[in-house]
Amino acid sequence: MMLVVGLLSFGAPVQADLPEVIERVKPSVVVVGTYQLTRSPQFVMRGTGFVVGDGREVATNAHVIQEPLDLNAGEMLVVVARLSAAATQQRRVKDFAVDKAHDLALLRLDGQALPALTLHDSEPVREGQSVAFTGFPIGGVLGLSPVTHRGIISSITPIVLPGANARQLNARVVQQIRSGSFDIYQLDATAYPGNSGGPLYEVNRGEVIGIINMVFVKENKESILSKPSGISFAIPVRFLRELMQKGP
Repeated sequence: MMLVVGLLSFGAPVQADLPEVIERVKPSVVVVGTYQLTRSPQFVMRGTGFVVGDGREVATNAHVIQEPLDLNAGEMLVVVARLSAAATQQRRVKDFAVDKAHDLALLRLDGQALPALTLHDSEPVREGQSVAFTGFPIGGVLGLSPVTHRGIISSITPIVLPGANARQLNARVVQQIRSGSFDIYQLDATAYPGNSGGPLYEVNRGEVIGIINMVFVKENKESILSKPSGISFAIPVRFLRELMQKGP
């Protein structure tokens, strides 16, 4: 009996407190942007991403990379990974795949593998479940230090994204698209511009359950910082898993 109990304990999922989970998650969260040698600033942030798969793939939103690059001027798509609190590394994106219907993108990197996050695939996500998300809010104005917010899954609701460039929703748009075609996670936590593409994860093991996508805006997009609604949305991770099977 004691041997059986020991085996069961050994095989149980490892859980941790949120501070420990955040420390594990942060090295895998990257900044997605563009680099151009001849402009100032040379690097321009577009959003957040996170490392998945073999460590050379980065998940983000399709709208984060949708603006065309100025290839004639040498502009390139890159990610910036934090190697430590004081050191970063810029990595060029050599290829990518896009799922416009779910506003997802999968970037393929050059170079050595980075630490990858685990995608959640066990028990179903439930309303009321505690979650956290880490990213770079307000477009990196606060610096390229990842910021974490915590909340719950307040609703799992069907929705249709109003185009891959949808970064914010307002009441009128929500009413128009409630009939929807796939489930999306509504959160009682505030995401800001710059959080797009970041990982939404459960707080016990840090497994990714979704990708931060957009925030509900009470009035207009200019009021998002002064009057945040506290309501954000995330795309379920199963759609990312499907995109990864196709690959960039």
